[in-house]
Amino acid sequence: MNESLTLLGFGSTGWGDDLAAGVVVTVALSLATLPIGLGLGFLLSLAKQSEDYLLKLSADIFTTIFRGLPELLTLFLVYFGVNAALKSVSQATGLPDIALSSFVSGMVALGVVFAAFSSEVFLSAFRAIPHGQREGGMALGLGRAKVMVLVILPQLIKIALPGLGNLWMNLLKDTALVSVIGLADILRQAQVAARVSREPFLFFGTAIALYLVLTILSSIAIGGIDRWTKRGEVAK
Repeated sequence: MNESLTLLGFGSTGWGDDLAAGVVVTVALSLATLPIGLGLGFLLSLAKQSEDYLLKLSADIFTTIFRGLPELLTLFLVYFGVNAALKSVSQATGLPDIALSSFVSGMVALGVVFAAFSSEVFLSAFRAIPHGQREGGMALGLGRAKVMVLVILPQLIKIALPGLGNLWMNLLKDTALVSVIGLADILRQAQVAARVSREPFLFFGTAIALYLVLTILSSIAIGGIDRWTKRGEVAK
């Protein structure tokens, strides 16, 4: 027991500092990915409702690809494929080498996967809002932008929140994939500590506990947002 506490402690004798740094990286990557996934997913959902056939087809192809590919392959595609393309461009143009870091690669890869799934959540939420809501807003003299912001978005957030909450939980877990490209997240730090200390059960068990803590905190936060979206509703 004392030996375990020493290994998990902070300072030169323990791995607590490294695990804490891994938590910071995991949370930072998740939070950096979220706006990319939400913003792109929202735009994709609008494109899927467009009357422009090519725009709608492009959005459908995008979501089909990135919903179908394993997240790990998408990560490799961005980290190795995009970096290889950037290197070729640099060599052809004589410009300085440009490369995506492990963090940015993870953010982009997880962001497009999140966007592909969130677009379907947004699309379902859009379809759940009666068309009369838009017509009513237009009848009051509101422009399309104001109807979207004042009438549609508040309802959209409330309807889509459960699905988006599930996607956020998946995103937290998927951040563990970036350990394979060298990013020092929770899992990567636990792997290094387990290999050096020869205590895999201790450190992987600690990683499990850390992910569960992040999940519980996320559930509390999502519950708070859900109550906020329902403020003012009359209890039935």
